[in-house]
Order: sequence, then structure tokens, then C-alpha cells
Amino acid sequence: MIPIPFDLPVQIVTHPVRMESPKIDLVYPQVTGLANPAAQSAINLEIVTEFALLLQQLGYGNQNLVEMTGYYEVKTNERDVLSLLLVVYSFTGGAHGLTLAKALTFDVRTGKRYRLGDLFKPDSGYTEVLSGMIGGLIKEWEVPELEPFESISPGQDFYMADHSLTVFFQLYELTPYVYGFPYFPIPLKSLESIIADSGPASSLLPF
Repeated sequence: MIPIPFDLPVQIVTHPVRMESPKIDLVYPQVTGLANPAAQSAINLEIVTEFALLLQQLGYGNQNLVEMTGYYEVKTNERDVLSLLLVVYSFTGGAHGLTLAKALTFDVRTGKRYRLGDLFKPDSGYTEVLSGMIGGLIKEWEVPELEPFESISPGQDFYMADHSLTVFFQLYELTPYVYGFPYFPIPLKSLESIIADSGPASSLLPF
């Protein structure tokens, strides 16, 4: 038998929040069963905090709120890396509602949450490298822009999935509303020279 070099995926339970008036239908994740209770608590606190911020930004508790829905997607759950996407939509009147998305990536052994810059070596110029790749994809895919794309921010939204780093933008941040969320998956192998030796990107590089 070949030994498994990495821990098995973490267990995730779903917590619902539902109301009739206004119509609210939310589900959010919590991790359970981790070997390190402090790491588990830290991860769950980050998830709840970010989810609550999304709700606040989209009018939870506002008297004009008509409808709110929220859900999550597990993007990566392997090799001690957990990457999640939280998505919340609300309608408070007008032509259409608004949706926000927030991604979180963790080391499940320590509870550390990774920001985009944590994935790369110091002084790697990762914003310039990623911006160049994304700019090329915008042209190749003929993505409609509200304004000409120049650069991502150092803390741009991202998640890890399928041996790729997916950088994304909020509605109206790059493209018109009707385009939805612009997602740009970049294979980790193409970033190998600037990836930090320790961190989720290094852990998820294909063998």
C-alpha cells in the first residue's frame, strides 16, 4: 500500500439561516473535526466574520430589504488547504439586486488565512506578473471592460481550485453588471518561479 502523504479533506457542516419576511435563505460553512482546535476556531471565526460583513454590506436588517440569499462553494479541500467562496445576493428594490463574493483560503493545520501576497516570494512582483497574464486573457476572451484594465490590487480576490489560482473581480469592478463576476484561472505551474516555498500554492502544485 502506498502511504498517503497529506491529511484527508476536512469535514464541513452547513448552517442555515432562514426567514419568511423579508425572504432570507442563507447557508454558510463551518469546519469540524480538525486535530488542532485552535486552528478550527480561527477558521470558523474568519468564515462567520466575512459572511456577516457581506450581509451587512448588502442590507441585512435594512427595512427596504426584500430578498436575500447566500451560499458557499468549496473550491479546494486537499493537501491541508481549504479554499472557499462565499456568495450573497440581496434585493432592496430598483432594476436588479446586487451580489457580492468573498473567497477565503486557509492552512487547516494552523488556521492561518492566506492573502494573495502570501502565495508568492518576497519581491516577486506578483501583481505585475498576474496583471500581465490577466490583461492577456481579457484581450483573448474579448472581455468587455468598463475602463481599460491596468492592474490588480495587491489584495485582489482569489481562490485556489484544480491546481490553479483563480483571480476574480466584483460586479462593476472591471466589467458591466450583465457580464457577472469576471474569473481568471491561472495554472499554478505557470507561476512556479515566483511561488513561495511554503504556502497553499506550493502545496497544490501538480506533481
